[in-house]
Amino acid sequence: MAPKTTDWDGPAYDRVSTPQQEWAKKVLERLPLEGDETVLDAGCGSGRVTRMLLDRLPRGRVVGVDGSPSMIETARESLGDEDRVSLIFSDLLELSPALLSREAGLSEVDDVFSNATFHWICDHQALFRALRSVMMPGGRLVAQCGGRGNVAEWVAAIRKVAARDPYAQHVGEFRPWNFYGPEETTERLEKAGFEQVHCELVEVEPVRPEDPRAFVRVVGLSAHRDRLPEELHEPFTDDVLGALEQPLQLTYVRLNMDAVAAEGA
Repeated sequence: MAPKTTDWDGPAYDRVSTPQQEWAKKVLERLPLEGDETVLDAGCGSGRVTRMLLDRLPRGRVVGVDGSPSMIETARESLGDEDRVSLIFSDLLELSPALLSREAGLSEVDDVFSNATFHWICDHQALFRALRSVMMPGGRLVAQCGGRGNVAEWVAAIRKVAARDPYAQHVGEFRPWNFYGPEETTERLEKAGFEQVHCELVEVEPVRPEDPRAFVRVVGLSAHRDRLPEELHEPFTDDVLGALEQPLQLTYVRLNMDAVAAEGA
């Protein structure tokens, strides 16, 4: 059975995701654009970064895809009647030319951009194949997600609390994140039909959330809370926060990916 896709709290994520937005600015700088391209925003979230991408495309178009209904609804509200964006509710593993044609009226895009999303995808090999299937040859993939060693202290706290009763029967061995390194990512991208691949791990400035509880609840625990009975949502959040050193400071390691869609792949 395929893993259940988490329905994130779109409005709450929109409020607390300033660090992710700041990272996205630097990721966007790596994507060369003329301004008239069609770009896929893979994991568009609440639409904050989609708007930044639109600003880089005054004559172009963005296709935003996200597997969370709440995120898509929040993005629709944020972007309003913007006619240069198409928003699609879909798991990224289900991307295909047929899906794009049905939902956005086109079968391929010029480039793919993604920020803070891929580490939530269970199968990166399948993900990269799906992305390549909707890209024009020569198109660029520019992405960043959590990489090997990302938020290690946070992961340890979650695993410690999840192993205890009454949480263990619901989320004891649940691991929703996939923090990979550049070596296996490069290999997977090349197998999926990409060339000129460059992947690297980078450590960004520590994150010190203004509202630690909201940040922990929304950014890191949504997938776990989605699998817990409602009456355990807040106790689980409190216990994880209590297992972390205070004041809260989180160390993020990001995996950068740059690649070009190969001819004939």
